Amino acid sequence: MSFLSILIIAVGLGMDAFSVAIGIGAVRGRVSPGPVLRLSVSFGIFQFFMPVLGWLAGRTVVERISAYDHWVAFGLLLFVGARMIHESFAGEGRERTDREDPTRGWTLLMLSVATSIDALAVGVSFVGLELHVYGTAAVIGGITFALSLFGVLGAGRLSRNMGDGRCEILGGVILVLLGAKILLQGLFF
Repeated sequence: MSFLSILIIAVGLGMDAFSVAIGIGAVRGRVSPGPVLRLSVSFGIFQFFMPVLGWLAGRTVVERISAYDHWVAFGLLLFVGARMIHESFAGEGRERTDREDPTRGWTLLMLSVATSIDALAVGVSFVGLELHVYGTAAVIGGITFALSLFGVLGAGRLSRNMGDGRCEILGGVILVLLGAKILLQGLFF
């Protein structure tokens, strides 16, 4: 497999994480380096390990998981997105610092898993190919890290111009739509 093909796969896999990072950046507005790095590193690490796990698991485990992996990703993204939308209406008048930080704890874990499930299936496709799995996974993780970093920082700048409530709704809607896209792809493609 050529390096260009690996880059295209990496960008394709990283786009879900990029979309989520945009949503979080829009909600959070001005983001300090800690949350930006937590989110980007977590997304990058999960995008590194999922193809490796898929490659190690081979066809047996993925055939069992593939029947419902899109439902898991959809459920996680729907849950987090709906919660963000709800907080935008319930939290009017609250300071941004009172809101839960989506770059910590269970929320970060759910988002990291939801955006990297497709990388597990890609890892299975590596079984029949002659390529360096760990190097390929490192490229995927690195590209995802960079896309997430740029997504959260760029959306944070946009958020400062739009206002809190609308950005939180936008972030939640992005997550719900991303979950719906993953579900539809899993059901029909």
